[in-house]
Amino acid sequence: MTDSDRTEYDSGESSSDGEPATAESGGSQSDSATADGPRRRGLTDRLAAIDFREKFGRGRKRGRNNDGVASETAPNSTADRQDASTRGRDAGGRDSNDGRGDDPFTRRINPLITNRPWTVVLVFILLTGLFLGGAMLGGGEQEAGTDQFTDGSEEQEAFEDMQENFDRGVRDSGGTTAQLFITDDRNVLSEPNLLRMLEFQDRLENEDSLRVESTTSPASLVALELDPSAETAEQQHHTVASASQRQLNTAIADADENSGLPVSTDFTRESASADVAQLAITYDTPPNADTDDHAVLQFETQDLANEIDGFDTDDNVVIFGDAILEEEMLQLLGDTSIVVFPAAILLILFFLLVAYRDPVDLGLGLVALLMTMIWTFGFMGLANIPFSDSLITVFPLLLAVGIDFGIHIINRYREERIDGASIGDAMGITTGQLTTALLIVTLTTVFSFAANLVSEMTRDFGIVAAAGMIFTFLIFGVFLPAGKVGFDRLREGTRFPTFGSTPLGSEGSLMGRVLPVGVHIARVVPVVFVVAMLVIGLSAAAYGTGVDTEFDDEAFFPDEDRIEQYESLPGPLAPGEYTFMTVLDHLEEDFEQGMEGTVTVYINDPGLRDDGALSEIDRSLENPSDAFETGENNRVTDADSILSVIDSQAAADPEFAQTVKRYDSSGNEVPDREVDAVYDHLFEDHESEAIDRMTTDRSATRIDIPVSVDAEQDEAVAAADDVANSLTLDATPTGQLVIFEGVIEQTTESSITSLMVAFVLTMVFLVLSYWWLEGRAVYGVINLVPVLLAVALLAGTMRLLEIPLSPINAPILSVSIGLGVDYTVHLMHRFVDEYEDSDDLEQALFVTVRGTGGALTGSMLTTVCGLGVLYLALIPLIMEFGLLLALGVFYAWLASILVLPSTIVVWDRLDRRYDSLELDRLLGSRS
Repeated sequence: MTDSDRTEYDSGESSSDGEPATAESGGSQSDSATADGPRRRGLTDRLAAIDFREKFGRGRKRGRNNDGVASETAPNSTADRQDASTRGRDAGGRDSNDGRGDDPFTRRINPLITNRPWTVVLVFILLTGLFLGGAMLGGGEQEAGTDQFTDGSEEQEAFEDMQENFDRGVRDSGGTTAQLFITDDRNVLSEPNLLRMLEFQDRLENEDSLRVESTTSPASLVALELDPSAETAEQQHHTVASASQRQLNTAIADADENSGLPVSTDFTRESASADVAQLAITYDTPPNADTDDHAVLQFETQDLANEIDGFDTDDNVVIFGDAILEEEMLQLLGDTSIVVFPAAILLILFFLLVAYRDPVDLGLGLVALLMTMIWTFGFMGLANIPFSDSLITVFPLLLAVGIDFGIHIINRYREERIDGASIGDAMGITTGQLTTALLIVTLTTVFSFAANLVSEMTRDFGIVAAAGMIFTFLIFGVFLPAGKVGFDRLREGTRFPTFGSTPLGSEGSLMGRVLPVGVHIARVVPVVFVVAMLVIGLSAAAYGTGVDTEFDDEAFFPDEDRIEQYESLPGPLAPGEYTFMTVLDHLEEDFEQGMEGTVTVYINDPGLRDDGALSEIDRSLENPSDAFETGENNRVTDADSILSVIDSQAAADPEFAQTVKRYDSSGNEVPDREVDAVYDHLFEDHESEAIDRMTTDRSATRIDIPVSVDAEQDEAVAAADDVANSLTLDATPTGQLVIFEGVIEQTTESSITSLMVAFVLTMVFLVLSYWWLEGRAVYGVINLVPVLLAVALLAGTMRLLEIPLSPINAPILSVSIGLGVDYTVHLMHRFVDEYEDSDDLEQALFVTVRGTGGALTGSMLTTVCGLGVLYLALIPLIMEFGLLLALGVFYAWLASILVLPSTIVVWDRLDRRYDSLELDRLLGSRS
């Protein structure tokens, strides 16, 4: 663009007679007073009033090239360079230690970077060794699955109190269970299959190392129908083996009617056949046994099943338990890491190679990234913070910021070297200009991470991410520049080739021609464009408020298609075996129930000994919600309570039945007077059954209510809450579904709270920082316009792509503020610097988007492609986070490149027309 083509930025056009537009038409004001009164102070005048050149010692001269873009005046001779060197200035006439970035950190550290680079490098290597020791010796724990989010929650604590209360009743063992699913498309209830089940049960109960307390299967229930005296698995095996087929068919029908056979829903009593059967195992384990101890028992049980002729855990038998579930969660973490991390490293390496184009710069960048990871892992070890699914997301974020910082440092340094500055001068100018920007980015990002401290669920994420961000700043802001100076001085004067020295986005490159599109828009329709972007942002934010929230065990496991894709990978990259999806299919398709098929109402009230207590419990199960399975008389089907124990024992024990009848005045088989006498008889003769439903002191009981397979989690929890509220007794809904729903509510609350805290802290910090450093508080507000647009677009995209809010991605909205600030601060800081030197708004914008915009583009491409590879993760929550991270970075870059130039132009017009913005009138100027 030539000078004659340049339009005035405050109006965007000239008057019809070719004269500059007047103040009334929105044009620029004359430099002298007009007849209408004194001229208004515009941006240039206010900047001049602050006297930046005197403040920062800047005296750099700029001219325009043929395109009207600023170009720095380089010295014309060696003598000029030497003279500049003796004056302490770079070859372009700028003081390399002129106080750019006038903050204490920059003033103290930058001289060390340029004068003692190898000392700085050595200090960082020693610190890396210390953190490496912390990573190897400290911590070392891992957390996976839902426990990492439910531990410590009120719902979880209530559940544990209930469990402890019942365990204190009569036994000292902790106990754990497992289920065996046996499949046979012909008939899982055939005589050979029944005999296999009983043989397996016999071996389980006689294997002392397995600590099996009891087993139940369709075969054992059928055997008891044939011979009630057959108590052991061996006796039951003999009973079934000696029965005729007709006797077996009759016994199967009777067992289902009396006890309910644990078989798939395709079972009918007439056919006496089914495709899938469940075998339940209870282990007698001590209270202090952990998950690893339980897993050993369950895996040994799996090995024993394979020894039974006709049982094959790779074909027709699946064993499942809580310990196996947790083991598979950790296995998923490992399988994901094996595939995703190498893929991410390769992609990052490729794009860094394109961005740096020099082996020394590439090596320094990779070493800095590795040091960032070591320091962060070391901090976790020293702070004893366990590694978990939620913390996986910290490291891609740190890589994203580290890549951005590294490319900015190298790119800006190359700009100065191209202009003829010496190594030390070029790095002095680079760090002087960028360190303040990096410090602002670091602190605002730390605020966005630390905002997650408001929620206990995301507290570890906030701590580790904030610490990692500080480490990233130190390593890329101090170590990388020092290393670059040291290596460049080593190879200066040698024949070691320089493979890439031009900055990204240089004027003649394709990127340099494409990046200024936002500036061209700002020349033509800045107001219209900003208003359109605000409307789009508000619409996206409103649409994004409808995003769903999800949390359960299923959210941590992939679908079968994703596992099959992984299984096609070669050798060590192939995943391990997973039973979770098979079990889930059995539960949903064969047994019509979810992974968590019940909700629990826990009653802890001495009033349970009152005469009307049992009648009240009975009434609470009438007219149930649609979320519960409903049977005859519009009552909950198969609810397990102290009443169901009383009913079953009365049916099996005539003497106890007489006791129930004696104290039932209404005739509905529910004792309603002298209930203590009923409890005494029940605990005396049937203690093992009663203890599962009521404590021995009769002060607490539990009701387990089956949930309809079609019911949503929130519907089931709301229905359990209704049951608890219908009781005058002190009742609380609990159980896994209730705990998960509590996590969902906490996730929603924490994401909104952390977003608001991050926004407020970031805005306050940016306003104060720019007021202190540049004398214009409004710069901080301008920075936030593209950031808020990026956050709004991300929220809308989550709903559009049906990505629910989860504990893993809950911090993404607050974190996206930090990521967005990373891009806008770099551009704004560079713009202010260029504008001070040229006093030409258009020129400053062009230089900014080509120079800093080129570095931002390289950083964006590396981050989006390299870290977006998390989308390949096996764990759905991490896969979704990878996609959101990539989109968040892309939106932040796009908003900065396209929207920030128009925002600056609109602000400049308003500033010229209305003298200054309110914030600056309130805060004043530091000058």
